[in-house]
Amino acid sequence: MAKHSKTVGTSAKLGLVLTLLVAAQMWGQVAGGTIQGTITDDSGAILQNATVVITRTASGVSRTATTNGDGFYIAANLLPGVYEMTVAATGFANLVRKDITLTVGSVEVVNLALHVGKVTENVEVTGVPPAVELATSSLSGVVSAGTVRQLPLNGRDWTSLATLEPGVSSVLTQSTLAAGDTNRVNRGYGAQLTVGGTRPEQNNYRVDGISVNDYANAAPGGILGTNLGVDAIQEFSVITSNAPADYGKNSGGVINAITRSGTNKFHGSAYEFFRNSALDARNFFDGPQVPAFKQNQFGASAGGGQSSKTGPSYSATTRAFESRWELHRRSSCPRQQLAPDSSSRGK
Repeated sequence: MAKHSKTVGTSAKLGLVLTLLVAAQMWGQVAGGTIQGTITDDSGAILQNATVVITRTASGVSRTATTNGDGFYIAANLLPGVYEMTVAATGFANLVRKDITLTVGSVEVVNLALHVGKVTENVEVTGVPPAVELATSSLSGVVSAGTVRQLPLNGRDWTSLATLEPGVSSVLTQSTLAAGDTNRVNRGYGAQLTVGGTRPEQNNYRVDGISVNDYANAAPGGILGTNLGVDAIQEFSVITSNAPADYGKNSGGVINAITRSGTNKFHGSAYEFFRNSALDARNFFDGPQVPAFKQNQFGASAGGGQSSKTGPSYSATTRAFESRWELHRRSSCPRQQLAPDSSSRGK
């Protein structure tokens, strides 16, 4: 019996180790972007234990990584933006690489070679050619922050901007939100998209790394059929084909969004979009008057933080961003009912 008890205890420890290993791999499911690469010397020999500091220029927030035995480093889940890298190793001059543009879901491979010199020396890399995707074979596109907030949107639904990418289109046969139509309830309220000809339920919508598909596994959206929050979205990517295993869950497209964050300067905005039936045309079924329609969309957003800059780095501080929005809609929908005439009733 004692031998049996020892075996059970060993199995429990092994299960714990396996659980920890799986948890470490789950960290690879990225929400933002990734910068990775290899650090070598002039001769191409790998450099172990080199320190890589990656700093987001908009906020001054830094991430530090150390090269492993293969000279490889990686920094995952970075917010989109422009970054600066500083690489340091014993016996080599510091190397500075600026203007690294990172988008949501992208993987930038930055390989650098250090020169022998004093640690107090800095070598700045300039004139770098445009980045070429080396880490993944996925087909994707990025809808930038300017596009998200400046293009006119009927309903202010940011997911509808995914149709700007090749191979993405709206489902034109989607049921309306008319009263009594249960088909829309069964298939979800959000605006459905087809990516590369796949079904709308095969897509995966992610915000900050969390899947936000609705109860029908379709596009997210409220009872009015829109997915609000345009001002809270920094940018989003649309993977139309060959999505990497980091995303999982789907066999269609991946709409991967990331929310805005505070920077070193305070900024904010407020808005209201108003629509009514004053300029609507009367259709054949409306009767003598155009049906009443009034819609108000309003909200505000603000973010920032305080930071004192000392040399090339920023001191630690708290940065925050908040966005609030509301949608009010009052409308009427004419419905036609046919009643049998006297001949049909046998009179």
